[in-house]
Amino acid sequence: MPGQVVNFSSKLGLIDEHWSPRVIAEMNDYQFKLVKVRGDFVWHDHPDTDETFIVLQGQLRIELRDADGVQSAVDINAGEMYVVPRGVEHKPCAESEVQVLLIEPRGVVNTGATGGELTAEMDRWI
Repeated sequence: MPGQVVNFSSKLGLIDEHWSPRVIAEMNDYQFKLVKVRGDFVWHDHPDTDETFIVLQGQLRIELRDADGVQSAVDINAGEMYVVPRGVEHKPCAESEVQVLLIEPRGVVNTGATGGELTAEMDRWI
């Protein structure tokens, strides 16, 4: 069966919550998720996988912390992407709303092992 065309704008229009990724497609074991973000997320990591952030609208800042506790940050503008390497502790944040396409393997918990109130329901499709 052939695939479907997915319109990012239409799908983003269905998302009202921040920090609650919605699956829009799968390729092999990877999921493509749209998410709207604003404010600060939690420090977390994904020890078994990289995580790709593609900014569709706005500017996303990702704070990073290495194994020695040294912090740095990367700013990602609309039309840019950044891959957080597996195991790197990170905290996305945005002063105003940002629309992001995430690419990560199926089954990845958005808050890693950190958990908390921002942990999103898994495999929520739109």
